Amino acid sequence: MCGDNERRMRISAVPVNIGRNGKGELVIKSREQDEKRSDFEAEAEARYARIIASGETVLWDDMRNYLKAKIAGKALLAQQKL
Repeated sequence: MCGDNERRMRISAVPVNIGRNGKGELVIKSREQDEKRSDFEAEAEARYARIIASGETVLWDDMRNYLKAKIAGKALLAQQKL
């Protein structure tokens, strides 16, 4: 994963002259989206690897009850390890 500063440096290195090329902004936005997607996928892979390594998961019934309570605005007195 890369930080915001590193991402900005790579995006600024895109050889596009925005002043003369109206497509430059689109290229930068596309590059930002690609970077964010890459970071998202890397985080998902890391989380999945931790699940595989530990074998720990959350039962769907427990998660569903937790989410229903959260949506209803109920305070959870003892939060389970999720």
